[in-house]
Amino acid sequence: MSVNTVNSYGQISVTDEAIALVVGHTALECYGVVDLVARKFGDSFREMLSKKRKSRGIKILTIGDRIHIDLDIILKYGVSISAVAESVRRSVKYNVEQFTGMIVDSININVVGVKV
Repeated sequence: MSVNTVNSYGQISVTDEAIALVVGHTALECYGVVDLVARKFGDSFREMLSKKRKSRGIKILTIGDRIHIDLDIILKYGVSISAVAESVRRSVKYNVEQFTGMIVDSININVVGVKV
């Protein structure tokens, strides 16, 4: 699927894959985030074979001009989970809204594990 909008420049389409890459890059830049992972073994096996490290563990759902994001991450040991999750949420929301020009309706962050 993709997000579509029309403005003075014409029609703009942004694919879910492009949004996922922005989300992955932004999340990995946040302090305390070690990696992105898939929650299901089948998903993680498929993603290990593909070379899409930055879009791993990210689910994008677009409804109209609204974007819903699910993000599965591994955190660094010793960081505050709530502080890192809030930092990731703010950064992802800002970057995706700037990138697409659309509204990010919800961001669900699932902390799958902690790495020492």
